[in-house]
Amino acid sequence: MISLSIKILISYLIGSLSGSLILGKLRGVDIRKMGSGNAGGTNAFRTQGILFAIGVVLIDVLKGFISAKYISTLNFEGFGFNINSDFNELNILLCGLSAVVGHVYPIYHGFKGGKGAGAGIGMILALNFPSLGIAISLWIICLILTGFVGLGTMIAASSIPIFLFITENHKLEYFPIFSIFLAIFIIFTHRSNIVRMIKGEENQFKKAMLLKQLFN
Repeated sequence: MISLSIKILISYLIGSLSGSLILGKLRGVDIRKMGSGNAGGTNAFRTQGILFAIGVVLIDVLKGFISAKYISTLNFEGFGFNINSDFNELNILLCGLSAVVGHVYPIYHGFKGGKGAGAGIGMILALNFPSLGIAISLWIICLILTGFVGLGTMIAASSIPIFLFITENHKLEYFPIFSIFLAIFIIFTHRSNIVRMIKGEENQFKKAMLLKQLFN
């Protein structure tokens, strides 16, 4: 239990390393004071451009992946630590989710971070790549049809538990249930997007709406 608690703490601290704020310091900007005020990849793209946004997304995905894939394997029992190569789904999930929480509520940045999607992608990448493929495909389809990045993210997150329950992946005992809570959490972090969509004030990524461009 002590070892798991340490791994959860380390994962949270890694998750708290905000890609946009790290790169923003190098550029001398704080995107939380620009655009939507969010520290995630979408606001990074809108305010700083594609290369900056790619860097932000890579950092955010990596911290979720590293926490789930590698921090989860550490063993801190006794006076030292070693690496346990055995697959432990619960450790992977708890470390990955801790990174997601750190991403949304970073201790280094006044608990004001992104919306969890980047770190969540990293965690799923480490645990179940097929479900991630389905989720990204749905995100792209939604973006092309509607131009709403946040809506695509919520739909993508919600598709993962559905995919897991349909496919009945017997290697994964806990992830199907955890994925429901992850989807709910992602929807919760996008609650401001939901309000803006209801009011008709949500920003659309119109360049991504390929069908609309073709028929206009």
